[in-house]
Amino acid sequence: MYSIKSITLIGISTFVMYSCVTQKKYDDLLSKKVGCDASLFDSEATNKNKQASIDSLSTSLKESIKNGKELRGFLDEKIVKFDRLTSDYNDLVSRSNSETGQLIKKLARKEDDLSILEKTLMKSKIQNDSLSRSLKEREAKLKELEGKLKDKDDAVKNLRNKISDALLNFNKDLTVKVQNGRVYVSVSEQLLFKSGSTEIDYKGVEALKKLGNALKNSGDINVVVEGHTDDIQLSKTTNGIKDNWDLSVLRATEITRILTSAGVEAKKITPSGRGETVPVASNKTAEDRSKNRRTEIILTPNLDDLFKILE
Repeated sequence: MYSIKSITLIGISTFVMYSCVTQKKYDDLLSKKVGCDASLFDSEATNKNKQASIDSLSTSLKESIKNGKELRGFLDEKIVKFDRLTSDYNDLVSRSNSETGQLIKKLARKEDDLSILEKTLMKSKIQNDSLSRSLKEREAKLKELEGKLKDKDDAVKNLRNKISDALLNFNKDLTVKVQNGRVYVSVSEQLLFKSGSTEIDYKGVEALKKLGNALKNSGDINVVVEGHTDDIQLSKTTNGIKDNWDLSVLRATEITRILTSAGVEAKKITPSGRGETVPVASNKTAEDRSKNRRTEIILTPNLDDLFKILE
């Protein structure tokens, strides 16, 4: 196969052989031929470079195609993993939403419970504050009550001492004692009355007057006069006295008259008869019956202030 250069030479030679040309034209043609040869050479070199580039690009393209296939496989694998992760994420979000809803409901219930607890605590606080105030008030009342009780006990002791001093000469026939916050003056029948009589003997009148003088300046006290007898019934009705009830009441009334005449306010004295119902001895012997025939004068400080505190 002839190259372009060979064909050109043959043409020129044939042209020279068969054509009559001048030297100048020949030189021109030769010069052109040389230029063409150079251009042809350059073109061939350029073509070779371009072919090399084409071959390199072809190789690169093949490698790129190969790499593209590998990349596509890699991408497909990643896409599969991504889809799986997306599915797992969606499942997780779904479960999370469900659990979140349940947690929100639980939280709402807890908030309701907390609200109820706060209201209960507030109510308890109010009750505790009220109870604390009530306790303080009670403590104050208790202290006041304790003070009043102490004053009462002191008054009772002072009253006992005062009565004991006033009746010092009659200790044989009477006793003075303090019991249950009261002063008990127990006077035997021998000092006051003859058997079955309601008339007080002069020694008894003297003793009762001294007692009245001691009581009239002893502050605010209540006096109860109790008449007591033994269990022997009266043999007959005397001066309208039918039985031991009448006898005990009338004796208490006589004693009340003596005390009021001595200056004790009548409104503070209460006469009463207990008959034979409250014995201090068995009534089986004369001595025991003598103990039961008595008059008890019970002195009690006025407790109205204490009752007001308790109310």
